[in-house]
Amino acid sequence: MRTQFRLASDDEKRGVLRAHPDLAGKLAAAKRLTEASTAEQASAGLDALTDTERDSFTRLNATYVEKFGFPFIIAVKDNTKASILAAFQQRLNNSPEIEFNAACSQVERIARLRLDALLP
Repeated sequence: MRTQFRLASDDEKRGVLRAHPDLAGKLAAAKRLTEASTAEQASAGLDALTDTERDSFTRLNATYVEKFGFPFIIAVKDNTKASILAAFQQRLNNSPEIEFNAACSQVERIARLRLDALLP
């Protein structure tokens, strides 16, 4: 699967990146995430944010999408709420090329974690 993703054009990869939901965003609040995404976000405490934390995620999500054109993507299972916020702020300083590659790497990591959970 990773090989096929890597063989995709940049436009095709961007399509995959744009299909990801915002972390702790509107879809999560409306309970419209996939079961896997819901469980992953809950594992990092993103389902129980304070108003201040939710405001931070909303602001960071908007800033990130405005700068890069796709949502912030991180393998939530590898992180805590605090490390996600720190990564958000750090990665906002990346160039578009570096962040595109970082997001693609995170898509691959998420796929690996989900496959590992399914396979014996």
